[in-house]
Amino acid sequence: MDFLPDAIVPCILVYVTNAKDVASASCVSKRWKESIPYLNKLVFTRNIFDDVKRFSPDDIIGHMVSSINKLEELVVYCPFSGSGLASWLSLAGHSLRKLELKMDDNLVDMNSCSRKLDSIGAATNLESLKLWGVNMTRGPKWHTFHKLRNLEIVGAVTDDSNLHAALMACPNLSNLLLLGCEGLTDVFIELPHLEKCKLDFNGLGKCSLTVNSPKLQHLEVQGFSGIRVPVTQFLRDLIISNTAGRVGALDFGKLVALESLEMRGVQWCWSAIHYMLQLASEVKHLLMKVEFTGDFDALQPFPEIDIVDFFNSHPKLTKFEIHGAMFAALCQRNSLRNVDSRFTIPCLEEVVVTVRSPLNAEQKMSTLESLISCGKKLRKMRIRILQMKSSHSSTDDFFEDICKFTHSHRRIVSIE
Repeated sequence: MDFLPDAIVPCILVYVTNAKDVASASCVSKRWKESIPYLNKLVFTRNIFDDVKRFSPDDIIGHMVSSINKLEELVVYCPFSGSGLASWLSLAGHSLRKLELKMDDNLVDMNSCSRKLDSIGAATNLESLKLWGVNMTRGPKWHTFHKLRNLEIVGAVTDDSNLHAALMACPNLSNLLLLGCEGLTDVFIELPHLEKCKLDFNGLGKCSLTVNSPKLQHLEVQGFSGIRVPVTQFLRDLIISNTAGRVGALDFGKLVALESLEMRGVQWCWSAIHYMLQLASEVKHLLMKVEFTGDFDALQPFPEIDIVDFFNSHPKLTKFEIHGAMFAALCQRNSLRNVDSRFTIPCLEEVVVTVRSPLNAEQKMSTLESLISCGKKLRKMRIRILQMKSSHSSTDDFFEDICKFTHSHRRIVSIE
């Protein structure tokens, strides 16, 4: 290290971020010790202080933070106190651009939880903030983070008003990620510069969501029964999922820019499915993985879907992924009668079909043949056979038909 050219040292510093490595290197090289003030990132891993007994983690982190002239990124996964965090940020808060903290909050010590959140407000120049394990049962006392563009919170206990207060302090966000959040019922997000939003909430799947962000391009939501997004002129990617409840009321603006739509969940109201399929007429990638429909708790099968009308209504569709229920709905005998030599699927290039039952095997095979013959640009078809009951009398025959079909179109079709 002592003999390295000066121009090489900054290149090495970029890759040495683990606090344990930094401390070890400073003990064996005077040149390295003199270079510590020029580091810009420190990472404290989860178990970094397991063998340290003499000093407290708060003191060690504070000493290392204070030794750096301009710390721009701080990542702390090990346990720490609210007072310790306040001390570090009082030293480096003015220069920090990225902050990532594993909070490990719980409901036992409410004051400690609140102090940790409040202390973050000292880092006024943050551009990215990532928090893990947050108890936000009281709104954080933050001033406005004018430069914050990225906010990620994973595993939070909060409520509607406190989450809203936190988001109000971050008016210029372009990326928002909230995963594993609990305690929310009616979420309202109004961020004028938001472009990418991912929300995954725990619970019974009965939350409602309103997003009013005119620049929104990507929206992925899980756990909501009602969703309202009035301004959607730039929305390109949309994923809606609900694994615990029923998706019901949906209200979107015109999806003129939408290229990819994914609908997932156990149960959707048919009106919601029909609404989204109508609205997404220009979509290029469509994934349908909804098991049942029904407006009430009783689970209902999909109604019949006319295959000709469906593809005529989605002329730009290039990739189509269909799960068992949607595939069965397209395979009805009345629907297949409308398929003739004049019908074509102009843009379809890839199909992924998940088959779960041998029922109506003849119609299903006819539908697969129709996709091959009518999809003039089709170059790949993947058939996934999932949890098919082998005890059913027709299972073996159906599987044999699929194998023959695959062999006949082996350049296009494969079985997974």
